[in-house]
Amino acid sequence: MARDLRLGLSLGYWAGGPPPGAAESVLEAERLGFDSVWTAEAYGSDAITPLAWWGAATHEIKLGTAIVQISARTPAATAMAAMTLDHLSSGRLILGLGVSGPQVVEGWYGQPFAKPLARMREYIGIVREIWARNGPVTNPGPHYPLPIKDGTGLGKPLKSSIRPLRADIPIYLAAEGPKNIALAGELCDGWLALFYSPHHDGLYRDALNEGLARPAARRTPQEFEVAATVPLIVTDDIEQAADALRPGYALYFGGMGAKSANFHANVPIRMGYEAEVAKIQELYLSGDKEEAAAAVPTKLIEQLTLIGSKDKIRHDLEAWRDSIVTTLLVGGDPATLRTAADLVLG
Repeated sequence: MARDLRLGLSLGYWAGGPPPGAAESVLEAERLGFDSVWTAEAYGSDAITPLAWWGAATHEIKLGTAIVQISARTPAATAMAAMTLDHLSSGRLILGLGVSGPQVVEGWYGQPFAKPLARMREYIGIVREIWARNGPVTNPGPHYPLPIKDGTGLGKPLKSSIRPLRADIPIYLAAEGPKNIALAGELCDGWLALFYSPHHDGLYRDALNEGLARPAARRTPQEFEVAATVPLIVTDDIEQAADALRPGYALYFGGMGAKSANFHANVPIRMGYEAEVAKIQELYLSGDKEEAAAAVPTKLIEQLTLIGSKDKIRHDLEAWRDSIVTTLLVGGDPATLRTAADLVLG
C-alpha cells in the first residue's frame, strides 16, 4: 500500500573539507519541512561535530548520524556523545551506527573486524544500558568487557553522571547484507539503507521481517523506520545524469574495500548484476577508473536513484511509496531541496 514519504537531507562525509553551502542547505531543509538532516564519517571528517555545529542553528529538524562507526569509539564514548547532543538539541538526535569494513576498521582504527554482527549486538546493548541508568554498567564481553580484564585491577563499574534527556534515543543501523538488516529489525528503531532499489524490495523486506519477528524486537513493522539514500537529479538527459553518478558507484562497487570483501558490491550482485560488478571491479582495481565508471549500467543507476524529468520522477516515486522505505535521504543545494520537496512532499 502506498504511503507518504518523509524527506531527509544527506550531507554525508567531507570530500577534502567542509562542503560549501551546507549550513544554508540545512536551514532550507528545515524551512521546507524536511524531517531530518544526516552527517557521516569514513576516515576524515567525523559525524558528530558537523551535526552539532550545523544543527545548532535549527529548532525542529531531527539530527541523524549516518553513520557513527563503532570502531571509532568505545560504546561508552558513543553513549556519552549521544546523550550530550540529545540534550543540546532538545531531544532531536537519531544515532545511526555502522561497522564500516575491514580496511577502515583494521587499517585506520587499528581494531579487529572479526564477528561484526556480534560486536554490534554487544555495542548497542552497552549503549542502551548506559542510557537506562539503572546502575553501574558492567559487561562480561567478549568484545567490550567492562571493567576491562587484565588491567590495573582498579577499574570499577560506573553509572553515567548525567541523566539522558531520553533513555530511548532512536538507534538506526546502517546495513547492506541480509543478516545485518535482520539485526537492524531486531535491535534497532530504523535501518539506514545506502543502496536501495524499490524494484528489488523483496531482497530487503524478507531479511527485515525476519528480525522484526524475533522475540526481542523493539518495534513492530508499522513502527520501524527505513531511511534510504537516493540521488535525485531533475533532467531531460538521463544519460548525462547517469554519467554524473557513475564515478561514485564505480568507487563503491569497484574500489571500496577489498575485492574479496566489498559489502557494497554485494548489493548490485544480489540485484542480478554479478557479471557487471565483476567487470567494474576488475577495471577499477587495475587503475582504469574511467572505464570502470563507464561500465556501470544505466539501468542499475535508474533502479537506485530518481533521475529524469519531473514527470518521470513523480512516476518513479510510486515504487518508493509502495516499498518499505519511510524516508528518502537526498543531497544538494537549496534549489535541489526545493525541487525534492515539491516532488515528494507537495
